[in-house]
Amino acid sequence: MNPRPLHQHTLHTQHRQNTQRSQRAPSMHRHAPARRQRGTMLVISLIVLVAMTLAGVAMMRSVDTSAIVAGNIAFKQSSLNAADSGIQAGFTCLTANSGGATLYNDNNAVGVSSIGYFSSAPTTEPDWTDTNNWTNAGNINAGVADAGGNVVQYVIQRLCPIANCAPSALCNGNTNVCGTTPDTTAISGEGTDQSSTNFFTRPPATHYRVTARVVGPRQSTALVQTLLRTQ
Repeated sequence: MNPRPLHQHTLHTQHRQNTQRSQRAPSMHRHAPARRQRGTMLVISLIVLVAMTLAGVAMMRSVDTSAIVAGNIAFKQSSLNAADSGIQAGFTCLTANSGGATLYNDNNAVGVSSIGYFSSAPTTEPDWTDTNNWTNAGNINAGVADAGGNVVQYVIQRLCPIANCAPSALCNGNTNVCGTTPDTTAISGEGTDQSSTNFFTRPPATHYRVTARVVGPRQSTALVQTLLRTQ
């Protein structure tokens, strides 16, 4: 067996060492991607955590807003229902004073004793949301809030252009032409002699407008109007 030349043996040894180093070299950098991966997962986890926190806060705010809106709707409905008592008070006042000259004159002194009656209506519609227009209004329960926290006021207006003047009467050189509805008996002619000069059995029914205002909890406000007529 021929011995291997020294030069070839040296080359073979160097080649083997190089091969071993090249095989070991990747193992020195094998853990670097893992460390980078762990850092990336931490950032992603933080982003997800922040997103979940923001989603939770948004959901809580949404629930709170829904509860507030539902409460406001309930208060609004309560104040609207309370306005019926103002309309009823106006109706009672007109019924109690109809048939005479009481409704020809104003009765709206400032204070809780006022019945909020105006014998004429303004030519321009008042701003009913303005508190100043309710200074002479009538007050339910002397202006004290009811069990639901609602304060009810009402105003009665006779739909006539001249105050403190009878319907169709001449006052200050002008005729007080009021909104009226003729008597139904006179229209049909039942029980009357239509050949006579004036066959009206009763005067026409004068028109009145009742406006009720309610201020409830959380400044919920309701305005209700109705038209009534009486002789």
